[in-house]
Amino acid sequence: MSTLLFVILSSFLFGLLLFAIGQKSFRRITWFASLLPVSLFFYFLSYLTGTSTGEVFDSSIEWVPSLDINFDFRIDGLATLFTLLITGIGSLVFIYTIKYLKGHRHLMRFYAYLSIFMGAMLGLVTANNLITLFIFWELTSISSFFLIGFNNTDRSSRKSAITALSITGLGGLSLLAFAVLLGTLTGTYTISEMLQHPAVFSEHPYSTYLLIFLFLAAFTKSAQFPFHFWLPGAMKAPTPVSTYLHSATMVKAGIYLLLRFSPHFSMNEYFHLILLVFGGFTMLYAAFHTLFRTDLKGILAYSTIGALGIIVFLLGIGTALSITAAIVFIIVHALYKASLFLVTGTIDHQTGTRDITKLGGLRKFLLPLSIAGLLAAISSAGIPPSIGFLGKDLIYESTLHSPYSSLLTTTAVITNIFMVFAGFAVGWKPFAGQVPSTIETVKKPHFILWLAPLMLAVTGIIFGIFPGIIDHLFVTGITDQLSSGTAPHLKLWHGFTFILVLSAITIAGGLLIYKFWKISHKKERAIHRLENISPKNILLQTANYFEQFAYFLTRVFQNGYLRRYVMILLVLLTIVFGVHIFINPRIFLSLKEIRGLEISEIVVCLIMVLSILYTVFTKSRLSAIAGMGVLGYSMCFIFLFYSAPDLAMTQFSIDTLTVILFVLVLYRLPKYLKLSNSTNRIRDGIIATSFGTFLAFTIIEIMNETPLKTTTAFYAENAYELAKGKNIVNVILVDFRGFDTMIEITVLSIAAIGVFALLKLYLKKHEK
Repeated sequence: MSTLLFVILSSFLFGLLLFAIGQKSFRRITWFASLLPVSLFFYFLSYLTGTSTGEVFDSSIEWVPSLDINFDFRIDGLATLFTLLITGIGSLVFIYTIKYLKGHRHLMRFYAYLSIFMGAMLGLVTANNLITLFIFWELTSISSFFLIGFNNTDRSSRKSAITALSITGLGGLSLLAFAVLLGTLTGTYTISEMLQHPAVFSEHPYSTYLLIFLFLAAFTKSAQFPFHFWLPGAMKAPTPVSTYLHSATMVKAGIYLLLRFSPHFSMNEYFHLILLVFGGFTMLYAAFHTLFRTDLKGILAYSTIGALGIIVFLLGIGTALSITAAIVFIIVHALYKASLFLVTGTIDHQTGTRDITKLGGLRKFLLPLSIAGLLAAISSAGIPPSIGFLGKDLIYESTLHSPYSSLLTTTAVITNIFMVFAGFAVGWKPFAGQVPSTIETVKKPHFILWLAPLMLAVTGIIFGIFPGIIDHLFVTGITDQLSSGTAPHLKLWHGFTFILVLSAITIAGGLLIYKFWKISHKKERAIHRLENISPKNILLQTANYFEQFAYFLTRVFQNGYLRRYVMILLVLLTIVFGVHIFINPRIFLSLKEIRGLEISEIVVCLIMVLSILYTVFTKSRLSAIAGMGVLGYSMCFIFLFYSAPDLAMTQFSIDTLTVILFVLVLYRLPKYLKLSNSTNRIRDGIIATSFGTFLAFTIIEIMNETPLKTTTAFYAENAYELAKGKNIVNVILVDFRGFDTMIEITVLSIAAIGVFALLKLYLKKHEK
């Protein structure tokens, strides 16, 4: 096993280990859990020197080589950025959780889920095989389901978890379709090799389908309109989950996917346009919604959607400058959003509320936390000397140097004005002003609860003052990798330019809204009146209609009676056979062959017909079984007439056993059948006759076709050499289809156990 594979699987192994340790033992070693993400952070940090200069590290272990599915991993500049965000912020979240969920009865389970999620994200961003990436992609959805629904006694938490799983599950199916189609077109599932076929992404007739599948996967995971609504609902999760999943990891998975494949779709005429439209609308829509939310996490949820929209919007511009802006903004957003989430969590932990209308003046009790909130808000607003200032400048520079510059720049400015408001509403408003009468005093939190958000906020300021750090380590290498242009050099001050004016307008506009806009429940209720036309409500209504339709189908087709199931199956097969016969009739029956029938064959056929009629019209179950037995034994004669004694013996054995078993079973049941009415019998007769007729026509058609001897020749040539048997049929059953035969025996055994259990149940019922 390679070191990289072991490192990625270590998170899964650690999660399983926690379940083995147990809750009681884990409480004494809670700090131990934080060693995993910290160790992984330093491990991936060791790659930074190489990847910053364009070096690539590959690792491969065969898994299913016949299908080209292997554990292929690649660490380049883009993967290094995401692994450091995942493990770096993950380390702080792990440490923060020690005190945030102290004493929780399911703390061990929480860390196990968090570890598994971290491993899934690391596997996703380092996978160099698209099927492997898909597997880790689905693991993030499953593990996030358990994290979002962690408070499983709360109905709303369970509903939010199911909603998130449903939406991201749709994206997972799309990603699988994308992987299979792209693998088929390129002849490989290795991502680095796929990217050596640029024509597939832009010129191939199926490139449009690739685009649709890619967008569905990315948009659902990264909460783009109209799939955005699962993210605000996911705020029911504990704050460490919101911090980890919704700032740096899960919601960035779709962004990572777009970044990984965007250079190769650049020649597709629809690629950039769709990203611009969806990203632009998402960021404006979500940023506007932050004005009406009263829950701190609700504001952060919509500002997160807005930030993701900004990144998609920048990828839609598609220049080297916009790629640089997107990379910088990924770092900006991860730092300030994780900090604000942790600030919100500490406020909730100490005051018992996240309602922004009930909070104020908390700086008197939570001074270090207020500093963290203010610094994070400054970075969110793009106020110098924060890294957010660099991020917003790059956004405006990208829009000004693109087609439709006026429209795109205006959209970006309006969005960022709302984002400034959202940052200060969460990061500073709870600490400003006077303490509300509902809050008498607030206990000082453990230092971890304010140190973790403060470290993230300060990091945002340090990167702003020294932008060369991220420029040298991340931006230059990734931009060169993802675009044909040259990345701009990052610096804090560019002089007095039009971009500086736009930044000033953004900051001033956001602060003015912050000062004069009063957040209230009345305004929140007003915006909720539009829920009827929201994508969430439309999708839920569609789901309800689908559920009703499924209930109707279930009531009609699955009413619990086996005879109904058999009837439906026969009707469908009759339709299939009938349509085929009428559309393309190729039935030919030679009279010469009919005249050539022997008297013995005719007699046996008459016996079969009489046994069928007797079986159909008898009123006794035992008589019906006897009639079916005669029919089976007649088939034995047919096999003998055509020189197939082995089949005759098999048929004889099975028929004898079946008759005995049926007699034993029916011996315990009522003696006489409860006859159905004449209408049902006529219906059943028509269905049976139609099915038999069309099936006979189909068999005659097959007999008239020229048979292909390829399979026959294979078994004839290899039966003796490979299986040491001269009887081909026996060799197929015992050797070539050995597992199939074993499974058939298993199914029959299970059925026998079921019949026995039903008989015992019937007896016990009457014994009482």
